[in-house]
Order: sequence, then C-alpha cells, then structure tokens
Amino acid sequence: MKPVSLQVTRRSERFLSDNHRVIARLFTPDDKGRIKSIIERVLSLSESEAAALLEQVYTNFRDRHKDIQAVFARHYNEVRGYVDGRDISETRQQLLGAYFTMEYSFESAALFNPSIVPHPNQDGLPDGAMRFLMSLRATGEGHVSSIVFRTGVIDRHGIVCFDLLSPYARTARQVGDQRYDKHTFFLKLIEMGAFTDDAEKVLERLPDLFNLAALSHTVDEVRKQLNNPASFQQTAENLLWLARSNYHLELPPDCDPSEIVIFPTSENESKGIEDVRLVRFTEDDGTNSYYGTYTAYNGFRVLPQIIETTDFTTISVHTLNGRYVQNKGMALFPRRVGKWYMMVSRLDGENMYLMRSQNIHFWNDATVLQAPQHPWELVQIGNCGSPIETDAGWLLLTHGVGPMRQYCIGVSLLDRDDPSKVISHLPQPLLVPTEQERDGYVPNVVYSCGAMIHHDMLFIPYAMSDTSTSFATVSVPELLKLLVP
Repeated sequence: MKPVSLQVTRRSERFLSDNHRVIARLFTPDDKGRIKSIIERVLSLSESEAAALLEQVYTNFRDRHKDIQAVFARHYNEVRGYVDGRDISETRQQLLGAYFTMEYSFESAALFNPSIVPHPNQDGLPDGAMRFLMSLRATGEGHVSSIVFRTGVIDRHGIVCFDLLSPYARTARQVGDQRYDKHTFFLKLIEMGAFTDDAEKVLERLPDLFNLAALSHTVDEVRKQLNNPASFQQTAENLLWLARSNYHLELPPDCDPSEIVIFPTSENESKGIEDVRLVRFTEDDGTNSYYGTYTAYNGFRVLPQIIETTDFTTISVHTLNGRYVQNKGMALFPRRVGKWYMMVSRLDGENMYLMRSQNIHFWNDATVLQAPQHPWELVQIGNCGSPIETDAGWLLLTHGVGPMRQYCIGVSLLDRDDPSKVISHLPQPLLVPTEQERDGYVPNVVYSCGAMIHHDMLFIPYAMSDTSTSFATVSVPELLKLLVP
C-alpha cells in the first residue's frame, strides 16, 4: 500500500524492550500446603543462618529495587496467617518475605502501543515548550501486559527531548479502603445478569457507600442465614468479583513517572492490561482530569475498563458498563460534545462506532461511524486513540487492516459539533510499515493509541510490529488541506 502524498517525518527516537527492568512481585504457590512447608523449612534455620542468608539477599537485590525491605514486609504480611501466631524475629519476617517474592521482567518481550498527552505539570519550561507523558504497553514472560510511562519535553521548534529513565521500577499498590456506590453496583449486577434475590438480600443490608470488607462481612452473614448456602455460592462470587474489579491504586508522591508499573491486579486483568488510550479531559469548568480506556484480559475474555486520575499519584480503576461496552479499542473524546460524553469504539470487530452517554461509566447508545472502504482497511477499521480537536473538526487517527493482515495508520476528520458526521477520510494511509518496521512479535504492523498536537505539528508515537516504539510528525495545516473539502 502506498502512503498519502504528504510529508510524514519518521523520527530517530526508539523505545526498545529492556529485560534489565524488573519489579518485585508476590510469589505464592497455588498449593497452600506448599506455603506452609516453605515457612516451616525457613523457620527451622537457626537465627544466625537466617541472618546470614538475609544479608546475602540484601546484597544481591538491594540495588535493583528502591526499597526491598518494604517489599519483603508487605509480602510477609500476605503469608503471616500461615505462621500460626508464632512470635518470630524481624529477620525471619524479612527472610520469609524474600522467599515469597520473585522478580518479573515486565518489558522483556516488547514495549509498544504508545499514547501521549500533555503532562499535568507544565512548570519551569521555556516559552513554547510542552512537557508530555507517554504510556506504553510493556509485555513480559507469559505475554502478560502492564502499563508503563515515559516523560519528556517538546520545544517550540518540535525537538523532542526525553527525560532520563529511572533505574528503578515500582508497582502501583492497591488501596484497601475503596468505596462502592450501591446504586451503581446494583446497575452493574443487572447488566451482568447477576442480580438475584440473594444479591438483593446482601445489598439491602449495605449502606449507600460501602467497602470490600463490609461487602465480604455481609455476604458471610447472608450465607449463614440461608437454608441452602451452596446455592448462594455463585451470587457471592459475582458480588466479590465485581468489587475486586473496581479499585484504587496509589503511588508514592516522589515516584518518577518512568518508575511506575501498573501491573494486573484484578481477576479481569490476570493475563494483561492492553492498549491504554490516554486522554486529558477538560471539564466544563476548565479543570482537567486524565482518563485511560484499556482492555483487561483474563485468558478467556476481554473487558473494557477505564483508569481515572488527576495527578498520576492516586489512580482509580473502574469497569465500563452498558450494552455497548464490548470488544476492544474504546477512545474517549477530550471534552463533552454538547451535554454528552463521547467515545469512538469498535463493537463488532470490523466497523468503527460513535458512542455517547451522560455517565462516563455507562454506555448504552452507539451508531456506526465508519465502515471499511479502502483496500488497506477492508478487513477492519478502528481508532488509533482519542479524537484531537482542531478548528476544522476532530482529527481521528484510524488503523486499517488489509492484505496479509497488514496494519496501517490513517486519518479521518469529524464534524466539530456533530462528530457522527464524517467530513472526510483519506483514501491512503499516513503510515505504512516500512521494511525496517515490518519484523517483530506481530509482523507488518504500525499502530498508535493516541497522538498530540503541539505548535501545528501532529506528534504520533507509534508501535512497530508489536515490538518497539518510535515517533512520526505531520504538519497539521498540510494535513487539513487534504481533509477539508
């Protein structure tokens, strides 16, 4: 396929996977008997043996993690119930924590599918410069995907300078006091087909706002009062599954963004967090929030979810709800259009849809926006990130799949006031995989999850064959000349 007759500049920047970057994960065998056996063997060591072994572990791993002692303490707390109340020294607690810890090389396989937004902090920059935050999909052993970040500055002349990468990596930690709104919880249960008489018995005992501990306690109370507790098991599992799929993450305030790893936390995400599409969302009052729609995968099904934050220190994770929350690739508009939140999505695996809602978590209205029409996209068409507002309309980067399952990046222009109207769609793609970009984990693919405009230049971070990431730039005025009739 030939690209459009427009100057598209591929930049020299490259983001490659690095198997030296590791996180310290909890390691617990599935067999609970093995956990007890490991603990008993460690506790059989003499205090001097334990101290010498722990010191060797510190020597080997202290420089690879920012606070390995805190990690060991957290992981010991995960298994302390198997210690059976015995009073053991802090040395043995730390050593047990080490035995239930493993390193995971979270980007050893690939670093790809980037998305870029203006950074929340724009202080201290030269005139005309912008600091940016870029998310990437990192894939490690077992093809488990997580979210990582990079930062940098684009100056007034379009020169990109990336910040130094921290030598450390830290996982965002789940906050234990997540609160749930009972009405929203009720609506989601109905949508799941999981609202039963037994579920109603649980909900009617809960306050309007409740946490996971209150839900678990109430589930146990109702179970004890039922004549047939076994029949209640599926309801209990559905209630707790839904709660655990909506949670808060917290990072230390001094954490460099390049240290952040958002690793799968809930059952929904057990096999990966895929293709985050970040957007800076501006409310009607001018305040900004950041949203990231992504695909959670548990090995059997995909589930669209959304992260929400204002500062990338505290992050909320929620399930998306509604009859049209299906498939992959949802991208939120950066503001309401009229009174509506809007998203571009691909519900059926082939066509692009426009969704709208007055509640950002519930989506029950969708219409076809675009269908495949050009040779390079006849297999399917989807978005490559959130629409970008210009005076001429909404620029929407698209991906199209053609012969030999080759992915290319194209562009459409949507009406600014009524995005359901497609003003134009370029018949040729902007980016086609070059000979240097076509080999990788998934060959013949260029793909992006979100671009950004700075000083009339469109900056497109894009993945090459699901392996590494680069940048391309396009003049916005020149692009609009081709798009505006």
